[in-house]
Amino acid sequence: MAFEYDDSNIFARILRGEIPNDTVAENDHALAFRDIAPKSPTHVLVIPKGKYVSFDDFAANASADEITGFMRLCAEVCAKEGVGLDQGNQGFRAITNAGSHGVQEVPHFHLHIMGGRMMGPMVILRD
Repeated sequence: MAFEYDDSNIFARILRGEIPNDTVAENDHALAFRDIAPKSPTHVLVIPKGKYVSFDDFAANASADEITGFMRLCAEVCAKEGVGLDQGNQGFRAITNAGSHGVQEVPHFHLHIMGGRMMGPMVILRD
């Protein structure tokens, strides 16, 4: 599969300032904001500012500075939201979805940081 970026996706529009968001943190390479339909008490999306479709696209094609900036912002979000293990919290979940089998809804790489309650099993396998 080729990584074809769609400039009209909602996260691209948020990055351009066309759609408002509830910003949690930001740096030169990434933006973190609250999910509009949270599935847990803490539900923050972290997105790179570059045009990356999925985790594998980002991991393969982002610069070292972009990857570092993204990961550091993830750590900042965990600290700000009080879900980090170093703060005595019980933990959190970090999820990214890719493609149709991964049920990716927005074709811009994003990581969900979710916590504040027991998250349950990660995947329920079915026959």
